[in-house]
Amino acid sequence: MPSITPGSSQVSPAPGHGERALIDRIRRRFPAPPVPLVVGIGDDAAVVKPERGALQVLTTDALVEGVHFDRRYCSLTDIGYRALAVNVSDIAAMGAAPRLALLSLMLPEGIGVEDVEALADGVAMMAAEAAVGIAGGNVTRTSGPLVVDMTVVGAVKPRKFLTRGGGRPGDIVYVSGSLGAAAAGLDWLRSRQAGPEGVPEDPGLAGCVDRYRRPVPRARLGTLLGRTQTARACMDLSDGLADGLRQLAQASGTGVRVDAERLPIDPAARRWFTAQGGDPVISSIASGDDYELLFAVPPKGGGRVKAVSRQARGLQLTPIGELTREPELALMRNGQTEILPSGFSHF
Repeated sequence: MPSITPGSSQVSPAPGHGERALIDRIRRRFPAPPVPLVVGIGDDAAVVKPERGALQVLTTDALVEGVHFDRRYCSLTDIGYRALAVNVSDIAAMGAAPRLALLSLMLPEGIGVEDVEALADGVAMMAAEAAVGIAGGNVTRTSGPLVVDMTVVGAVKPRKFLTRGGGRPGDIVYVSGSLGAAAAGLDWLRSRQAGPEGVPEDPGLAGCVDRYRRPVPRARLGTLLGRTQTARACMDLSDGLADGLRQLAQASGTGVRVDAERLPIDPAARRWFTAQGGDPVISSIASGDDYELLFAVPPKGGGRVKAVSRQARGLQLTPIGELTREPELALMRNGQTEILPSGFSHF
């Protein structure tokens, strides 16, 4: 597990600021790790004391400019926050609690010291909210786009972790929070060519923009679903509900049937998509960046779900359909059966 160390090429974002000086400035932005970290940022590798009786859960995700974010619409602080949040969401989907993270930055020409500090501030904000310690990483220069690459390590007790493949026919499918807000927020930003600080006057739509810029991972919910064994299968919605339903059903060896009337579409997102002449249902479930949790629960598990919702500070958990024995991918609407649309794809 490397700590933040110099890369193979020189990084001099500004005169008088070499690579090691930049690393030191980054290190000062992060809070003290909330977990036992014997050796942290600044050495060749980090040294961590393992959590007794727990399994380690690891995930990594790279955010690439032009693919996962656009600096015309997001500040560098937003991008740093988002880079850690999407990895925390993956850990939550496994029923685990995030513990430590590694941060690697590939910096193009034109990125200055203040820019790097702003990005690190975003990472630090998310780290404080999710109780994650930044153990190290790497900094290097690139001739390509800005890349923010993070690895997160979580912990979970044996037999308490979740996967996508544990669902069974008859299980009830739930989704947390609301759908479509991030997609509506991005759509507004693109339509208005708004800058990184651009915000709609409508409060609901402003909330959609915020959901896109700074997604909220359902870390507490994920650990509760695993610890209480409420869910049989779970995954996060990085690429949209439609994609999540397909993947969860495929991994579980089932089909899935979803009721369009039950979908918890964000009210402001519904108004926005309707005003643009779109189908709010398809627009909300085929787009990415929701970062809610999709999970399957045994038919008699409704009481446990209500208890988990209370423990998750009243987070809305909505039953939207069920897993089926038949290999179908069905969206039920107005008495008609539609095929689920495809989700967002990076390729």
